[in-house]
Amino acid sequence: MDLNEFQTAASETDKTGANYDNEPKKDVVVALLGIAGELGTLATTYKKHLRDGAGYELHKQHLAEELGDLLWYVAILANKFDLKLAEIADQNLKKTKGFWGEPVPRAIARDESNKECERFPRVFTIEVKEIERDGKIKAVMSLDGCPLGDPLTDNAHVPDGYRFHDAFHMTFVALLGWSPVLRKLMKLKRRSNAVLDENEDGGRAIVIEEALAALIFEYGMDHDQMKSTPRVDYEFTQTLMLISRRLDIKDVSAAEWSNVISEGWKIFRNLTEWGGGYVECNLKERSIIARPPT
Repeated sequence: MDLNEFQTAASETDKTGANYDNEPKKDVVVALLGIAGELGTLATTYKKHLRDGAGYELHKQHLAEELGDLLWYVAILANKFDLKLAEIADQNLKKTKGFWGEPVPRAIARDESNKECERFPRVFTIEVKEIERDGKIKAVMSLDGCPLGDPLTDNAHVPDGYRFHDAFHMTFVALLGWSPVLRKLMKLKRRSNAVLDENEDGGRAIVIEEALAALIFEYGMDHDQMKSTPRVDYEFTQTLMLISRRLDIKDVSAAEWSNVISEGWKIFRNLTEWGGGYVECNLKERSIIARPPT
């Protein structure tokens, strides 16, 4: 049966508003309580299956009945909010595929149409070193022997390794083909295109990228530096998608963000463990790897 047909048929047996003198929202509360009640019954049914095993012969029949009741309440609730079950199901599949599916294997060409002198090299290696200056441990980057940006400290009361947070910027460019921060440091701002130069490579985009890196860092610090966490919370990927939705990376899926976070933290852990190293960014292969310092 089509989901919308089921929803229409279910509405013909909807009595959730009865005996409430049409008091606003009481019928919605009844439907919500109905869902809660059916979930409890469903759990009880499965408990009996675990307890009785093969002796509980009506297990599948009872499960089907409870799931059917649950679906009925969901259909009724959807009706009350003027929603269609088929559309809800379609949106949910897109959401789950976007999060649990594999990252989209599309070629990165965000700057393919720009002048060659304004494109990221498709493969490049950045050296990261630790130095001591003014009595402080700092991280410095270089590309082809030339300094890249300023030496960084953790900028924190308690040392936490944030001086190596450029690992996330490098991951952004390797896996997403995007990094206003590195584009500026590498002198690749697209000045021949005033719109891109201002809106995609300018100060706002740089601030947003730094915010993304800071959020990913704090999230990882709360999750054992992502050492054993294969996936991130869906809600967190939505936060990243929200603050980047006006930029070129608005098409990045939840699965891609999850992969970026995992790979970025892998590079971060390598650099902090080794006290620096070499990071190869390969935009052709959408890959990033770190090697220890020589």
